[in-house]
Amino acid sequence: MTDKLFFNMSELIYSDTAIRYNINNMPDIVHLDNIQKLIHYVLQPIRLHYGVPVDITGGYRSRLLWQKLKDLGRNPSKTSQHLTGQAADFIVRGKNTKEVFNWIKSSGIEFDQLIYEYDSQGNVWIHISYNHGKNRRQVIDNYKGC
Repeated sequence: MTDKLFFNMSELIYSDTAIRYNINNMPDIVHLDNIQKLIHYVLQPIRLHYGVPVDITGGYRSRLLWQKLKDLGRNPSKTSQHLTGQAADFIVRGKNTKEVFNWIKSSGIEFDQLIYEYDSQGNVWIHISYNHGKNRRQVIDNYKGC
C-alpha cells in the first residue's frame, strides 16, 4: 500500500447538521484511533483500487449529533458504529455504487459491515464499518436508510 493517504480527518467528522445546530462533533482519542483504522484498512484500499476520489457522505457522529438526528426524526441506530468512529457512508466518484459494493464484497478488504443503502429520494451509498480484530464480514443489500 502506498504511504500517501487520500483522506483527512475532517472528511470523517464533517456534518451539515452539526454545523447547522452548533454541535461539537469532535471524536475522543479512542474514536480518532478507530477512524484512522477505518481509513487505513478500508477506505484507503478502496481509493487505491479505483484510482478516483471516494466521497464521504457520513462519518463519525458524536452522541450529541446522534441525539439531534433522532430529534429531527432521522431514526439513527442506537448501536451505530458511526458513534465509535468505526463506520463511514460513501460513494466512489464516477463509479456505479452497486458495482463498487459487489467488488468490496468479493475483495480481500476486511470489514465488519457492508451495506448497500438508499433513501426515498433515490440516493444510494455504501455504508462500511471496520472493527479491528472483530470483523464479521456482514453484508446487507438494499437497505432503506434514513
